[in-house]
Amino acid sequence: MPRNAKEGILYGAIICAISALVMSAVNISLNFGKFDTQVALIILKAFPFAFIIAMLMENFIVGRIAEKMVHNFSDANDSFNAKILFTVFFTVIGMSFTMTIIGDMFGNGFSLASFAALSHWPRNFCIALFCELLLAQPPARFAMKKIHLRQENNLTVNDNSSIDFD
Repeated sequence: MPRNAKEGILYGAIICAISALVMSAVNISLNFGKFDTQVALIILKAFPFAFIIAMLMENFIVGRIAEKMVHNFSDANDSFNAKILFTVFFTVIGMSFTMTIIGDMFGNGFSLASFAALSHWPRNFCIALFCELLLAQPPARFAMKKIHLRQENNLTVNDNSSIDFD
């Protein structure tokens, strides 16, 4: 897990990039009823916007609400893994809900009719939860482990505080 803000941004960027790509691909493909070269190009064009919106939503709104929900629904005695699972669950609920509406507005224009897209939210929630747990979290955690291992190795190599008895 991230130990500082810089690592947190990298961790979040990996998760948001994978999630935004997967969710954009699924929703755009389903909207067109097919997946071909034309749809793939639309997905690639939409991805940067979906990524930026997802990063902003997760960092400034949904992530903060999820943290408060974890605090309310977990106990001080709960394990680290339980708190992580709660965090993932509450974040996916919030992100899938907001991005379902925002994605529809992005694709079909801003109108109150975009709230009708909430009928797709249960599907998006299930796909997003699957994506988060099996596709996005593993590489993000792997990156954190590699960074932390490199930091620990640098500390070991740079530690010149040994005592020389000669």
